[in-house]
Amino acid sequence: MIRIGILGCGGIMRRHVEHLKERPEARVVALCDVSEAALQAAKENLFATAEIALYRDPAKMYEAEQLDAVIVATPHTLHFTHAMQALEAGCHVFLEKPMVTATDQAYELASKAEELGKTIAIGYNTSSKISFQYLRKHIRAKTFGELEMVSGYLAQNWMKATAGSWRQDLALSGGGQAYDSGAHIINSLLWSVESEPEVVFALTDHKELPIDINSVVTIRFANKVLANLTISGNCASGGQHMVFIFENGRVEIDGWGGGWIRVQADGFPEEPEINIPEVYPINNFVDALQGKAPVAAGVKNGINHSLMMDGIYESARTGMPVRPGVAATTPGTPGIATGA
Repeated sequence: MIRIGILGCGGIMRRHVEHLKERPEARVVALCDVSEAALQAAKENLFATAEIALYRDPAKMYEAEQLDAVIVATPHTLHFTHAMQALEAGCHVFLEKPMVTATDQAYELASKAEELGKTIAIGYNTSSKISFQYLRKHIRAKTFGELEMVSGYLAQNWMKATAGSWRQDLALSGGGQAYDSGAHIINSLLWSVESEPEVVFALTDHKELPIDINSVVTIRFANKVLANLTISGNCASGGQHMVFIFENGRVEIDGWGGGWIRVQADGFPEEPEINIPEVYPINNFVDALQGKAPVAAGVKNGINHSLMMDGIYESARTGMPVRPGVAATTPGTPGIATGA
């Protein structure tokens, strides 16, 4: 039995709990949150008929419970501290996106996990989706020739939907729409291209808020793929789209949730039949702990995401293209952009 604790009892935990109910070999045994009200609501709504331990202090949870793994679903800038604490308590860690909010933290967390022999998985939307697995398989195989360019957009009514929440508090969020919902389409790009962002140029618009709402980002990857992303956080008509452009064709895909895919290449059906099993990220995590599958999105994804975000915010701050791996950012200080 894999004994799991959950740190952070916000809305996203419901989805993880519901999917874990499909896995009798894994059980949530403890909840931890600074809010007593959140703890009680989670217990009543999700564990009314199950025995569950409640804690306000993670250290006390680790001391009292024999946990194998922890789901960290706290505000973004707390991820590093909470994940390190969990690793040092002997737990594997499933982190809500983003993994952390600074590249130096990403490298340190990856090093600690390797040192302790623990698994870190990150809850991005698309890494486990059959559409993206199909896409990456053909990118690797060069089925359509070399991947040359990627373009995508995400539009949401994020600014109004998150007003007054911690997501618009820079000290807790580390950034705005690009770091929050935008993390999913950014990871869809990074996960598929499988290369570090070499050069990043970004413009952001904060809409007079302390965090970015709208972003336009241009990237050159180390493997020479060129890409651009448009991330809108102030659009009443939500939508998303990505196109991967190859020498011999193109693939269009839902970059937010991986819900659809269309192929435009000679000899391929526009809507391919994909015989790859789909596994929700938390179930992929359980599979990984049992040695049944690799982690869909792990520390390498988290490092590349951190490089990308540090590059975006540094470029937005300076108005210049930056090389994320060598950009002079302030260690441990996420969300440095001031924007337009």
